[in-house]
Amino acid sequence: MSVAATSLGHVYLGHVFHVTGSPTLAEAPAHLVSLPQGALVTASDGTIAWVGRAADLPAGFSSLPVTDTGGGFILPGFVDTHIHFPQTYSTDAYGGGQLLEWLDNCVFPAETRLQDDEFAAAIARDFTRRRTAAGTTSALVFGSAFPHAQDALFAESERAGLRLVSGRGIQTVGPESASALVTSEARALDLVGDEISRWHARDTGDPRTALLQVAVVPRFSLSVTPHTLAALGELYDGVRGDGVYFHSHLNENNRPETGEIDVVKAIYQVENYLDTYDGKFLPGSVVGGSSLLGRRSILAHAVHCEDVELSRLAETGSSIAHCPTSQQFLGSGTMPWTRTTGFGVNVALGSDIGAGDEWLMSRVLNDCFKVHLSEPGDAGLSISPAELLFTATLAGARALDMEERYGNLDVGKDADFLLIEPDRWEPLAAVLANGIRADDEAMATDQTLFALLMALRQPAITGVFVRGRRVTAP
Repeated sequence: MSVAATSLGHVYLGHVFHVTGSPTLAEAPAHLVSLPQGALVTASDGTIAWVGRAADLPAGFSSLPVTDTGGGFILPGFVDTHIHFPQTYSTDAYGGGQLLEWLDNCVFPAETRLQDDEFAAAIARDFTRRRTAAGTTSALVFGSAFPHAQDALFAESERAGLRLVSGRGIQTVGPESASALVTSEARALDLVGDEISRWHARDTGDPRTALLQVAVVPRFSLSVTPHTLAALGELYDGVRGDGVYFHSHLNENNRPETGEIDVVKAIYQVENYLDTYDGKFLPGSVVGGSSLLGRRSILAHAVHCEDVELSRLAETGSSIAHCPTSQQFLGSGTMPWTRTTGFGVNVALGSDIGAGDEWLMSRVLNDCFKVHLSEPGDAGLSISPAELLFTATLAGARALDMEERYGNLDVGKDADFLLIEPDRWEPLAAVLANGIRADDEAMATDQTLFALLMALRQPAITGVFVRGRRVTAP
């Protein structure tokens, strides 16, 4: 990977789409900006200096170099809030069952391969290359159990100039297939502390601006014990103020008796799954330690939450990483969109590579639209194009507590954006050129954005920028 930088500002021309301001999901349509002959100007410090109609470009920017997409588009960079680095090669892996069988037969053996230094270095390069090609400028990455693999991931991301939040996958208990991934509790705590000290905000020293950040990441409640959760809560109390994140899985599989949720409840004897992360992991949901929930806490899936869990997530400012693609692959069901968002929980998007097999976040949006349109009865809905774009960009930045830095193209934010040239992918160009458009301008705008998101493929992404710097793969 290499990063090309310009010491001066730059002007980019194209159809600009983004969700401006700081709206809620429901407010996103009213905040959608569409500038068909638009311009985005980056400043020398990597921030956005100006955005508007190209015809209104201030004279002070007229001498800057110009990149014209030739009728293409400019979007905010995509934000992936749940993706597994060690599962880069595990997409479309046949495991003969749902979540727990798939983990046992496919994932744990695949993740064990990262013990090898050379393999870990190769998968880190491929992971970074693939997320770059997909326009994922920021990602919350479920990491490897092995410190050298995590070092390779952070080093490749730093070299590329991408945003990365990651933490080693913590397991202190597990089946035989996961034996190489399991450590003692003391060792797990030491490794987490070491990763935080060496990589958290390493590039700027400030978690409000850093590209590289660290999360505390137990795989799920079945991979640790109540004693481990107590120790992690104590550790997190000491680093929460430094902007360290918490990330794990929640309520993914509800198969009766033998599925993830029922097994968690049976082992911990708690009232609900979320209690195990909320410090209430002793039998009867008695408090046994500190809560891991909060503003920088993101729980993946949340397909089968109880009302009290959704209420608690909203109360603590925790976010959900919605993973519709992987939920279909593993037969996990569909997170109820209206019910979940109705509690005020911030819902961002996750590819969940490798149960998910789509690196491109707009492909995950494609699945998102379809599964929620197909929810039964009155729960089914057509998510608007603005809400889809919001979910893959600004909601992700909000989940990562970085909304002040990126997530849209507002002036003053870091210039994290994509250039899209439809002619590089003929089916996209054909849909955009020949699709039916309404006479009503607002509806026609929605139709264009929807077609762009649904039909986009990686070859059409011709520019990926973080802080105004073009990231390119060799």
